[in-house]
Amino acid sequence: MPELIAPTVRLYAAWREARDEWGPGLHEDGFGLGPSDEVDSPDGFAAWVALLADQAGPKAAETGRGCTYRWIVEGDRVHGGIALRHGPNDYVLQFGHIGYGIRPSSRRRGLATWALGQMLDEGRALGLDGVLIVCEADNLASVKTIEHQGGVLEGVRDTAHGPVRRYWINP
Repeated sequence: MPELIAPTVRLYAAWREARDEWGPGLHEDGFGLGPSDEVDSPDGFAAWVALLADQAGPKAAETGRGCTYRWIVEGDRVHGGIALRHGPNDYVLQFGHIGYGIRPSSRRRGLATWALGQMLDEGRALGLDGVLIVCEADNLASVKTIEHQGGVLEGVRDTAHGPVRRYWINP
């Protein structure tokens, strides 16, 4: 049975296995991994996990730039990650409140749909009236996931990363 957990150093090896499956250096939504984050050493990984925890803390919430990160796990296997960005700010308006990614070998199991439903509950608890979710226009798996959770298409926009679909969900 899958569960959503806060990022933890306990799953360092499992997280690296998932990251390696995507391909090191490739961006994957939901993990909050930036290009300058050093995660190949245990100390660097621990510092990154601490940074993610800080982004969910009360100080971040006061600024409207907080973010709750969760990993999608079963036992000691990391299937993916999902992030809930708290505030209405420029970043959220461009990239959405929620971003997620599932490692290739764990796809087509309903994990993204399940995790999105769980994060919508967290958005409700934060008092979000509407949740914006953005996906690449040709990512049909994400389109189905978002629409399954009640996403209503606002439209398609061209961005620096290519065309994206913008969906709103009332949690």
